[in-house]
Amino acid sequence: MPDKSIKLIKKLSNANGISGFENEVLDVAKNETAANLNFEQDAMQNLYLYTKNYNSDKPTVMLDSHSDEVGFMVKSINKNGSLKFVTIGNWAPQNIPAHKVRIKNRYGNYVKGIVASTPPHFLSQAEREQLLPVEKLIIDLGSTSYQQTIDNYGIEVGAPIIPDVEFEYDDSNQIMIGKAFDNRLGTAIVIELMLYFANQNLDFNLVGSLSAQEEVGTRGAEVTARKIRPDLALVFEGTPADDNFRDHYDSQSALNKGPQIRHRDISIISNPALVKFAKNSARLNKIPFQEAVRIGGGNDGARILLSNYSVPTAVLGVPVRYAHTHYCISSLPDYKNTIKWAKSILTDLSSAQLKQFNYI
Repeated sequence: MPDKSIKLIKKLSNANGISGFENEVLDVAKNETAANLNFEQDAMQNLYLYTKNYNSDKPTVMLDSHSDEVGFMVKSINKNGSLKFVTIGNWAPQNIPAHKVRIKNRYGNYVKGIVASTPPHFLSQAEREQLLPVEKLIIDLGSTSYQQTIDNYGIEVGAPIIPDVEFEYDDSNQIMIGKAFDNRLGTAIVIELMLYFANQNLDFNLVGSLSAQEEVGTRGAEVTARKIRPDLALVFEGTPADDNFRDHYDSQSALNKGPQIRHRDISIISNPALVKFAKNSARLNKIPFQEAVRIGGGNDGARILLSNYSVPTAVLGVPVRYAHTHYCISSLPDYKNTIKWAKSILTDLSSAQLKQFNYI
């Protein structure tokens, strides 16, 4: 019997949902939670998950994940039927060519294409060493004319483009391979946590938010935080793994070393008292974890932190190798330990303690 977490992650990873087009991801979330939770969806495609015992007199803890993934959008159609495109989210140009994509046409169907790369037979030595900018890349559908792309393929300007990747799981090594682990792993965690606590009587309300458009500027979280008005927030991310690019002593996000707690990135400094509380909880429960001080990055916590006259916020991440490419690799034990850690934090938390995170 496949692990229930793997079943959920597979559905979410395979769903198509670049920024602004998250509806398929939200459909999965609603189908998974409808029997046990209440939900609302806004015009921006943010999804709010509420326990059925929600009490407006209690303080509120927000569990956030962004639901969108990086991808592309059709910019224009060339005379020969190929597509020009722009990136949605942050991509390195060298990671884009020679990969399959799927484009949503005007009928709601998906058309397959390939990001074209010139065969070596037609390249000079200088061209072989040249990095093509995104503006010079095209997507080839197999079409031979502008009209064929419009009429036969049903492709229009503005169509979303998604990496064409199917989820795989290596059971013997507990390794997951697929697209969009940033941030479908975080999305799965929020769903699992909300279902776990659905019928428990906590000192506080637990509200899950699947926030839209994080990859293009953490836009959805600004809206979700305003609506939820949390007293504390935990943000869950598929965080870039660095273990293949740094020496082991400098690595802060390695596979099979546990979830990561983020002290700092360019968008946020996590609440020190909440970070300390979370670390103590992990140690007491013998949960392995990693700590990160990042020089780049950014996440929904930056918007949540600034809401409701400041919100104590911490970011927990599942290490993801090759984030923002077509193929990601993650460890199921890291994912499970992130859920275990969040459960321990929330179980140890009381309404009185919520008031203490203003102090280090």
